[in-house]
Amino acid sequence: MPHSVSLRKGRISLTNHIYLLTATVENRQAIFADLTPARLLIRELYNAQASGLAESLAWVVMPDHLHWLVSLRQGSLSELMHRVKGRSALQVNSRLGRRGRLWQEGFHDRALRREEDILPTARYIVANPLRAGLVKRVGDYPFWDAMWL
Repeated sequence: MPHSVSLRKGRISLTNHIYLLTATVENRQAIFADLTPARLLIRELYNAQASGLAESLAWVVMPDHLHWLVSLRQGSLSELMHRVKGRSALQVNSRLGRRGRLWQEGFHDRALRREEDILPTARYIVANPLRAGLVKRVGDYPFWDAMWL
């Protein structure tokens, strides 16, 4: 992707800061519409937290992308996303018997600068399936979590 390089310009990774991260599936394929690949990605989100890399505040796995609100605990955002995307790609490709790239190159990040931005951003994340017309109620969508619930 030609614009993926521009996504890295000015990127700063500060520990204990909160970021909204977004990653998109290659060619926007709806890989995560199915339970198995979605659960494999979710397991990698939990593994990143268990490894002390990030604290997950909220996330939603959409059919063709991921939104993840995190507090970075160690390393950089690029290292965190490289790990999650790489490990999930290996798991999903192996389980589904597929080959090739799972994720688009790069990812989008936005630092949350004010404490009062955190909860509205988490609400925005978990309401994604509702806005996309996938469900009529947020609670009907299976692939999301927020630490406040």
